[in-house]
Amino acid sequence: MKISLRSTVALSAICAITALTAADQPKFEVASVKRMDRGIIHNSMGPGTVTLKGDPLKIVLMEAFKVKTYQIVGPSWLDEDCFDIVAKMPEGATSDQIPAMLQALLVERFKLAAHKEDRPSPVYALVVEKSGPKFQEASTNFRRMGPSSGLMFFRAGTARGFKGSMTMATLARFLANSLDRPVHDFTGLTGTYDIDLSWAPDPTIDRPSPFWEATRAASADAGIDLPAAPTATVFNAIRDSLGLRLEPRKEPVEMLVIDHVERIPSEN
Repeated sequence: MKISLRSTVALSAICAITALTAADQPKFEVASVKRMDRGIIHNSMGPGTVTLKGDPLKIVLMEAFKVKTYQIVGPSWLDEDCFDIVAKMPEGATSDQIPAMLQALLVERFKLAAHKEDRPSPVYALVVEKSGPKFQEASTNFRRMGPSSGLMFFRAGTARGFKGSMTMATLARFLANSLDRPVHDFTGLTGTYDIDLSWAPDPTIDRPSPFWEATRAASADAGIDLPAAPTATVFNAIRDSLGLRLEPRKEPVEMLVIDHVERIPSEN
């Protein structure tokens, strides 16, 4: 029996819709969905109420399916049309159920039909430079305490980066959060390591946060000199500080493919 690729994709979409609309699918008690002009984004995830104000629909899809922006394949207006969503969670619902409830909302109000499939896509392969890594394996005590002890911290403002005890898989995941594509670990290093990395944000996509501006102003008033911002790009910083390299490749990446979505949501 011969099954065409189109039939397979259609079947996947039907399966996705069935999963989203199952009888036991958690749903919001009531939800208001309104189109709005692009403006300041204000999001709140409970308790009791979920508010997504000013988000493009792609952001809502990211929250619902726990994917990155580069994993969504759909119409260009997903980045442009913004919405004000206020939804009441049912009694006893937990924050872990919010993604499933957002999925149900998207199906009901936007007639969403979607499926996931692997597609060859640009990625960065994290590999070791010929000179070898420039970091040390974390001590036993440090490794046991882990990020939950507060030893992991992230840089923001005029610098990006992080410092702490982590595996290479964790490092790859953190890097992917700052880049336009996934990062896959091909280092072959299996331990837990002390990582200290900082780089200059790309001015075309990164802006100093209000928190950073307030910190800088308060520090200036107090006569405190903040450390100079790094000048290296993320690619140079990884090579010079860690002895690693980000190598462009193509690898299979799980994508959320939008088969159908209405631009105008159904009325409240």
